[in-house]
Amino acid sequence: MTRYDDQAERTFVALPPAQGRGFAQTWWGRAWLKALEDAAMDTAQVKTGRRLARAGAVGAVSVRPGRITAVVQDRDRTAHRADVLLEQLSDAQWDRFADMATERSGHVAALLDRDMPPHLVEDAAAAGIDLLPGMGDLEPECDCGAWDHCGHTAALCYQVARLLDQDPFVLLLMRGRAEGAVLDALQAHGSAPTEDAAFRPEGVDAAEAYAAGLVLPPLPAPPGLGEGPGVPPSLDTEAAPPPGVDPSGLSFLASRTAAEAHRLLAEALRGGHGGHAVAPEPTPAQDAVRLAAGDPGPDVLDRLGDGSGRTPEALAAAVRAWRLGGGAALSVLEEEWAVEGDTLARARAALESAWEEDERPSLLARANRWTVVGAPHQLRLDRRGRWWPYRREHGRWVPVGGPSQDPATALASAALATDGEP
Repeated sequence: MTRYDDQAERTFVALPPAQGRGFAQTWWGRAWLKALEDAAMDTAQVKTGRRLARAGAVGAVSVRPGRITAVVQDRDRTAHRADVLLEQLSDAQWDRFADMATERSGHVAALLDRDMPPHLVEDAAAAGIDLLPGMGDLEPECDCGAWDHCGHTAALCYQVARLLDQDPFVLLLMRGRAEGAVLDALQAHGSAPTEDAAFRPEGVDAAEAYAAGLVLPPLPAPPGLGEGPGVPPSLDTEAAPPPGVDPSGLSFLASRTAAEAHRLLAEALRGGHGGHAVAPEPTPAQDAVRLAAGDPGPDVLDRLGDGSGRTPEALAAAVRAWRLGGGAALSVLEEEWAVEGDTLARARAALESAWEEDERPSLLARANRWTVVGAPHQLRLDRRGRWWPYRREHGRWVPVGGPSQDPATALASAALATDGEP
């Protein structure tokens, strides 16, 4: 290595916080972060580093051959010196790099444009030169005493990804040579940068486009949840609506859509949501009940009943179920299924143990429904083993409470309901 490169160093002022944006926009910047995230033993430290970098806790970054350095502040303002080491290329490797870069049209022009196309990295790898770091190549050092990547070294790596986005020569400096030395070597190998060399044909090389897709960009920050759903625009105008358009119905549909979007976002932001299975899409008949539960006007309510094949009474019972438990409660209301095998054995055991022998009600079983003899009360079992209380009202069985794992508790809810008929 020449003395010029031994003394080469670039210092970058502290970057502002990265709120609302990813740390790497280029494919090589994302590859740099992938080397960090794949190799770190403690993913929690990586997340801590991402938060620190996003908050602007990384000071000025010094980049020199084989090492990057910065002072990183914890949330309590404690400062730590963080270093990340990367192996330098040998003189022989740099010679091969210069030979490789001058052999293929576009490599030098790309570097001058502050670009690092995948085919340049691939050609370098074929020549035995690893420009981008792989798993384990980013070696951490921090005065906090951590032996692996800590939040401070991870924060430094995230900040450097932003520098790499702006200038891939930062990576070449880490690998051992500054921009001037690289360009001098390229000129010595017969590829002095000229206007003709800097010309790049219009379009994107196919290999570059596909290779860049192998490194996925980071996910955006989750959206914030407002206090309530948005208010759709008013359709109450002086202009007459087009034929077949019901402004009141359209306004109601827009408001219910906003409410449902707000509910889904609240669920998605709840802790542990990623571990739950995705709920199936509701059928049109189920979605009609959801909309009817939003208290539409009489005209819209009639249309929802007609469209879902329900009488006004059946739709009212369905809305009642929906408000108690959504689609699961609606299924219990409208679906009757045979309880067999282990499910039946568990149901019978639950019924046997729910009451003392002298207090156990007389139940008449049919499918997944147990009706109390001589009383307008009923228990319904769902496919998750929960019991739903029902009461007979005006000649129809209707739900009167939410589910319970204990049949006695569910039946007590049915007994407490009012307006029943004996």
